[in-house]
Amino acid sequence: MSETDMSKYEKKIIIRNIRIEDIDAIIALGRVCFPNMDPWKREQLLSHIRIFPEGQFCVEYEEKIVGSCSSLIVNFDEYDDQHTWDIITDNGYITNHDPNGLNLYGIEVMVDPEYRRMKLGHRLYDARKDLAVRLNLESIIIGGRIPNYHKHKDDMTAREYVAEVEKHNIYDPVLSFQLLQGFTIKRINISYLPDDKASDSMATLMEWNNVDYRPKSKRIYRTSFPVRICVVQYMMKKIESFEDFSTQVEYYVDVAADFESDFAVFPEIFTTQLMSFLEEKRPDRAVRRLATYTDQYIELFMQLAVRYNINIVGGTHFVEENGDIYNVSFLFRRDGTIERQAKIHVTPNEKKWWGIAEGNEIHVFDTDCGKIAIQVSYDIEFPELARIAVQKGANIIFVPFSAEDRQGYLRVRYCAQARAIENQIYTCIAGTVGNLTHVENMDIQYAQSGIFSPSDIEFARDGIVGECDANIDTVVVGDVDLEQLRRSRKSGSMSQLRDRRHDLYRIERTNLKTD
Repeated sequence: MSETDMSKYEKKIIIRNIRIEDIDAIIALGRVCFPNMDPWKREQLLSHIRIFPEGQFCVEYEEKIVGSCSSLIVNFDEYDDQHTWDIITDNGYITNHDPNGLNLYGIEVMVDPEYRRMKLGHRLYDARKDLAVRLNLESIIIGGRIPNYHKHKDDMTAREYVAEVEKHNIYDPVLSFQLLQGFTIKRINISYLPDDKASDSMATLMEWNNVDYRPKSKRIYRTSFPVRICVVQYMMKKIESFEDFSTQVEYYVDVAADFESDFAVFPEIFTTQLMSFLEEKRPDRAVRRLATYTDQYIELFMQLAVRYNINIVGGTHFVEENGDIYNVSFLFRRDGTIERQAKIHVTPNEKKWWGIAEGNEIHVFDTDCGKIAIQVSYDIEFPELARIAVQKGANIIFVPFSAEDRQGYLRVRYCAQARAIENQIYTCIAGTVGNLTHVENMDIQYAQSGIFSPSDIEFARDGIVGECDANIDTVVVGDVDLEQLRRSRKSGSMSQLRDRRHDLYRIERTNLKTD
């Protein structure tokens, strides 16, 4: 099949270390972010890159630098409680950086105001946290601005202002954000940054503690690799416009993001909800009209993945290519990139009513939470596909599905649980509920979505990480642990992957394309 050119939709967010060629852009960014304060000097940024390059990060979006942060390592106990920014940074040159120190000290974060609803600050803080863990540092310390304090300084002290922000009675764009990042307030430094008039020169000294810090050894052991999944059990109901669809979808993504999920998973062919206002009675024509919404669908989910900082398995959508209609599941990564997996096994009903064509490729996708695969509904009922995905490194298989009755649902569920056991992986099924009374060939819906694990002692009881109540509009959120999975494969009570009899049987791929 000829694939949709997804590159025109991709707007990739890249978090990387700062390079010399970025310096002019970062200086310009500082003037935009802090118009009333002195920007970085070129020689200061050159010093950062020379002394501690791995501690300097920037955000690149559509080939533009839209955010950055700087840091150094110190032994914080060696500095006075009421230190200033100039002292802790050696006047911005970080020549006091101590590679054997215990604390990562953040000295600036800035994000272009035009891009401040894309969680770029969150990503920069995550980069710092990852660095602190990787270098086995005890904590991250920052001197945080309180830029809204100037509005209240005639009515309250800085300490009172900070207390009100902590209680959510006052919003401060910096302090409120830092509290959400898990930082705790140690004290208030009175004359921290003299040219910060908005904060009345003061700053909140804050700390994030690295719970994985090991004081007796610098060797890093991964104790866990948690991945949080939010499965959407999507209610099919009549809508009047694409905007209605967008509102319903964003609601679920917002819920998933509130739970700090790594993945939000939508069901198979849930975009057929759009047919409820297309007023086309013939199913074969309706599905082609639905395919005309492909651009809007992709644009919507790409924006949501970036804005909410979450990877989205976007259910499935009917896509027309070279005159054929395919049932395609898209992966929208939170960095703005997009992947796709077409349904390989098409059901008799899909062929009869909609004329859906079969895909012939199986993919395993890299994500920031490891390798995953997507197998659409009927595909999970063919064990060869899951085995191929696992051989290619998949640890989680996501299964968007749509079933008319309990029997169809149970086929998907039982097979997903079997795949989890026989391949020692996690599987996740997401289905539709409700009904579309105005759409031909969209009859009743039956689903009980869930997340499943291998059945062994170290995993969830009954092999069920979490499941929805049947046939209601809801979500289920569950954590899976990829490090636990790795250990189980090596030393679990059963070892299905290791004990396969390659001398007796094997899977041979003929025309199935893989990457």
